[in-house]
Amino acid sequence: MAKTKELSKDTRNKIVDLHQAGKTESALASTCLKFAREHLDDPEEDWENVIWSDETKIELFGKNSTCRVWRRKNAELHPKNTIPTVKHGGGNIMLWGCFSAKGPGRLICVKERMNGAMYREILSKNLLPSARALKMKRGLVFQHDNDPKHTARAMKEWLRKKHFKVLEWPSQSPDLNPIENLWRELKIHVAQRQPQNITALEEICMEEWAKLPATVCKNLVATYRKRLTSVIANKGYITKY
Repeated sequence: MAKTKELSKDTRNKIVDLHQAGKTESALASTCLKFAREHLDDPEEDWENVIWSDETKIELFGKNSTCRVWRRKNAELHPKNTIPTVKHGGGNIMLWGCFSAKGPGRLICVKERMNGAMYREILSKNLLPSARALKMKRGLVFQHDNDPKHTARAMKEWLRKKHFKVLEWPSQSPDLNPIENLWRELKIHVAQRQPQNITALEEICMEEWAKLPATVCKNLVATYRKRLTSVIANKGYITKY
């Protein structure tokens, strides 16, 4: 009888980690699926009264978009056909933004590492002004993800005192947040303008965000049911969104 080789401790640990990761992924998919099913029949008017929000990072010389060039055969390494690389992407900025079906709200460059107090300050200075500028109705619903800063007791109490209804949100579910589509649009437009330093990057981000058409925002909300349908069809796992 052939002898069986005992697995090493490292191999056993990797198998356990993969098993746990699979269980976690399955649990997250279940929460996304539950959310999609619960809200599938919500009327479009309800989604029009939501302010969606998120943070994102934009690199100065990063992979924010794809750059294509025409070249002759075997000339791919010629200097004029290559793009210089910069260590660590040349720096980056962190942005917080929000939008509704009526258009983009405010966009803020986060200068320091964000904590709970800073997040509350960002909301206090920008969420209500955004709601007013977008002419949101009373009883608006605020959406943010389950980052610990967002779900801390002090943050929940602040939102309660400000009379904001918060959309219950499944963890790690970017497919469900239409602002991800706006971030993608923003990054493409910013990369096309090729900012050369962090100051220019920040200025261009603000300019391009302000130029995002309200029709794009409206369409993202108007098609939200299709997004939910896609999540349900894929049983809560990642979709094309």
